[in-house]
Amino acid sequence: MSQNDESLVHRPATVADVARIVREASESSTSLTVVGGGHGPWSRVPEPGVRLELSALSEIVVEGDVVHIGGGAVWGDVATALAGHGLALSSGDTASVGVGGLTVGGGIGWMVRAWGLAADQLIGAQLVTATGDVVEVSSEQNADLFWALRGGGGNVGVVTRFDFRAHALDGIALAENVIAGDEAAVIRAARDLLRDAPRELTVTYMDVPPMDPSAPAGARLSAVWAAPEPERLREVIAPISSIAGVETTVSTPAYRDILLEMPHPEGDDVPAPPGFIGGNGLFAELDDQLIDDLVAFRRRYPASVLFLRSLGGAFADVAQEDTPFPARHATWFVMAGGFDIPGMLDDATREAIRADWERIESRRSAEYGNFASTERPHAVPDMFTAAAIARLREIKRTWDPRNLFRRNHNIVP
Repeated sequence: MSQNDESLVHRPATVADVARIVREASESSTSLTVVGGGHGPWSRVPEPGVRLELSALSEIVVEGDVVHIGGGAVWGDVATALAGHGLALSSGDTASVGVGGLTVGGGIGWMVRAWGLAADQLIGAQLVTATGDVVEVSSEQNADLFWALRGGGGNVGVVTRFDFRAHALDGIALAENVIAGDEAAVIRAARDLLRDAPRELTVTYMDVPPMDPSAPAGARLSAVWAAPEPERLREVIAPISSIAGVETTVSTPAYRDILLEMPHPEGDDVPAPPGFIGGNGLFAELDDQLIDDLVAFRRRYPASVLFLRSLGGAFADVAQEDTPFPARHATWFVMAGGFDIPGMLDDATREAIRADWERIESRRSAEYGNFASTERPHAVPDMFTAAAIARLREIKRTWDPRNLFRRNHNIVP
């Protein structure tokens, strides 16, 4: 079939099926879209060419502290399976997020300060290359591919199995801090606390409008402690919970239960998600001016969202050159933007949102590709270091010289 044909959906049941489909797409120069969990906006709108959905390859096998996960599995199922073994992995924030997409893009999750990125826990994989060959990948086998998988964004093949080293986890403590007072004061307190906080602590600040299904409306700071120690968590976050206007509730839920449940459209005829004007960034530091600008942005635009996640700890332990993921020196991840819902914004407001975000964006160290909702080839240099791009391009020339795997933040060979 040609690239101008309508989307042809394949849901392979075996690795051999995946290899055959990839080989046929390569031989016919057909556009190939690979879908793991199907959570992201790209996966919901059919594109011309071949659509390869991996949902049937979702087996989860635990062997000691090593877990083998199919390329179509989602993190909610992984968390449930591992809990029975007293284990966990640092994953995404949402149960329906695919293991594949999150991992190859890096993977910032609730245990990022305790255990690093999802990609940092990867110890091996099974990969279907652009020629339809099935290869094993690790630090000792096809080490260049292994390096590229740990944050390179899906540029080198279809991962049919991920191998992770899991972590012992007896439980967690969760503190929900609902903010009815000075949001900037809370963010500053969190920033100061996280400079020297134990790595068991990871926090998220979120302020969303009522129309956003991802969280309760309003501003709150959620803190997760990587152990079932609620009193220890209360002690550590006291600088935040003692601020006027902050109401704190501490509990000990299952790790799986803190992963958000998002509506998941069924079928192939799914409308595109609403537009989003804004972006994200990995920031070396949240200085006072940046905090003020972020809070002002959220207040200025009623249909906007502000999201922050603490980094550091184990995330910073990994040397920059050891993975393609950028900005290991960053201490915070920030996302801000406005929902462009028809009838809600006029052109002047759209332009104002863009201008405000560009001023914020200019201070970031890098963009996090997993939170970029559209393919923007010109933005790829902001998602990697120059050295990582050069190495990824060399690996692409070796393993995918015709650029079959281009439906991503594409590294052109």
